[in-house]
Order: sequence, then C-alpha cells, then structure tokens
Amino acid sequence: MATRNTRGTLIGCLLALAFVPPLPSSAQEQEAEFVYISNITGTQAGGEALTGVAEQTAAALDNLGEALREHGLGYSDVVVSNVFLRDTRYFQAMNAVYRTYFEDAPPTRATVQADLMDPEALIQISVVAAGGPKEIITPAGLRSPALPYSWGIKVGNTLFLSGATSRSPETYQPVTGDVATQTRRVFGNLGLVLEAAGMSFADLVSCRVFMDDPRAFGDMNGAYAEFVTAEDPPARATVRAALMNVAFSTEIQCVAVSSSRRSVVLAEGQSAPRSPYSRGIDTGERVYVAGMTGRGSDAAEEARAALGAIKATLDAASVGFADVENVWVYLAEIRDWDAVRAVLHETLGDGAPEATVVGNRLVGRSRVEIQIIIKR
Repeated sequence: MATRNTRGTLIGCLLALAFVPPLPSSAQEQEAEFVYISNITGTQAGGEALTGVAEQTAAALDNLGEALREHGLGYSDVVVSNVFLRDTRYFQAMNAVYRTYFEDAPPTRATVQADLMDPEALIQISVVAAGGPKEIITPAGLRSPALPYSWGIKVGNTLFLSGATSRSPETYQPVTGDVATQTRRVFGNLGLVLEAAGMSFADLVSCRVFMDDPRAFGDMNGAYAEFVTAEDPPARATVRAALMNVAFSTEIQCVAVSSSRRSVVLAEGQSAPRSPYSRGIDTGERVYVAGMTGRGSDAAEEARAALGAIKATLDAASVGFADVENVWVYLAEIRDWDAVRAVLHETLGDGAPEATVVGNRLVGRSRVEIQIIIKR
C-alpha cells in the first residue's frame, strides 16, 4: 500500500507532467537531415555496354540502390527524384522500368530533357533521401498521378513537391493555353498540394522552373508573381528544357518549409526583391540560394563570378561555402563542365558535395548558372 508521502510524490509528478511547457517553435520546426546523391547513370553491366534506355534505367537504379545502402537507406527513403533524359522519346520506356523500383509511395519527381555529362548515358538521376517517418501528400481535390510519382512528400517541416505541369485536377489531362494560362494552372495544382500538407505559397523556399521556350519568360514571370509572396518570394532557378509532353510549356518543382524564422537574405547594398524571387531564403536551419549567374569571357569566368555573387549572399546569412549541402550546375554547353568543375573545386574545396550537373540552355546569354543549399 502506498504511504501518504508516496501518494504525494506521485501526484506531484503527475502535476508536473501536466504542466510541462510546450517545445519552443524552433524545436518543433527543426528540419530533417537529407542525403543528396547526384548524377547516377548506368551505361555498363558485367563489362558490357548498355545501349537501350530500359537497360540503362535499370542499371542506373541498381547503382542508386547501392549508393543508398552506403548511407543505410533504401529506395523507400527517396523523397525527390530528378530524372534527366537525353531524348524525350525515352520517357515511356524509362517509366516502365522506373515504376518497378518505386511501386509504393514513389518519390516526388521532375523529368526533363538535358545534355548529360557522360556521352554514353541516355538517363541521369539525382535524388534526395531521408530516413525516418514521411508523409505522402495526396490532395483530395487532385487526381492521383497516372505516372510513378507522388504529388508531395513531407519530412518534418519540409515539403517536397513534384514538378507540376498544367493538368486538370479532376481528370489529370493537360490544360492547354499560353504560358501564363499554364503557369496559373501549375500554381493551382501546387496550391492543392500545399494546402493538403497544411502549408501555403508563403512557405515556398525554392523553386526550379523548366521552360520549353525562354522567349515566354516574361509571361511566365508575370503569372508566377501572382502566387508567390511579394516581400519574400522563394529562391528560384529558371532554365530551358524540353518537357515530356509537348502540350506543356512549363514545369515547376518546389520545396516548402514551415518556419517562424524565415527571412530573405540580402547581401550588402541589395534592396528587397523586385522580381518574384529572392536571392536567398533563410529558414533558420538551411539557406536556399537562387540560381546565380555572372559575367565573363568564358564559362570559367562566369562560374567564378556566379560563385562571387553566391558568397555575398552567404556572407549576409553568416554562413560559408564550408556549409554547402547541395549544388546544382546548369550549363548551356555541357562541354564546359571541366572548366567549371575546376572553379568549383577551387572555391568549395575537397569536401564539397558532388554537384548535379546538366546541360540546359539558360534564360538569357549566360553559360553557367549555379544553385546551392546551405545547412547550418
């Protein structure tokens, strides 16, 4: 039988537990750890060259599985997949193989045409993976995709959204029209995913815009600005890329983060953003930097200038290149990669993560665009 003192102690403990203060918002909002695996290809098997896209897709995904296992992860831990095809005609054959590796709760995905570093490669894949619990976001008002990807996956307070195109939310069929019309439909679908995840456009931190015709950039930009917040729009990179369906003009892939510590990063002398993108968004745990370009007489000089612009943004956020978590390099000419790689190594050092590198024409005349994420 419990004594009076014992009963008093038990009651006191229960009362103490009942009045434990909630975790501060910064603890509740702590972002997850992510693993980035870049430029996976599969051009050989058993010493033999693979020449078909189906064979190369299987080999690339097998190689991805090995890379994941090195991190103690598996295919079910992949939350983002970026698939680059040398030719859009490979899309159906790639999908037929791809879906056999991601049968349940497939990762979010964007698939575009690009020039690849390996001249023998027909497909190149970069992924983001995360261990631990995940939430597959399936909006009630958005028809489930017929293709092997999820609309959204939420890990902690970070939401990854698939590359969205202009599809009817009710039928999944293309909604045609000019670039502005399609961009608005894209954001309508992104909004449904955000809402289902308990988030909004104000939580977007980074977007990639793939356009099949950069001459329509102004129209896309005008429609894009109708949805993102004016005072702190997400960081962004916009490049030219052929999409998998000729009916579509634009595909937009985004990341959103719920954070009360969100702020725009402004380098010294910079004013608040006038265009619908920020040079950097700081969530308190990560800094998402926009795709940066620079002037120069060749790709190496442009890369050095772009990294200088990035450094100014990082300095304003009190972080540095030593904290780089992920790097993307877009090249107008893939043959410039060796020169740009040397500049990256010179700036980032030996410990830098492997960059995702693709050949995509840029908006404007730049040869190089670099986009990074910093982990504090």
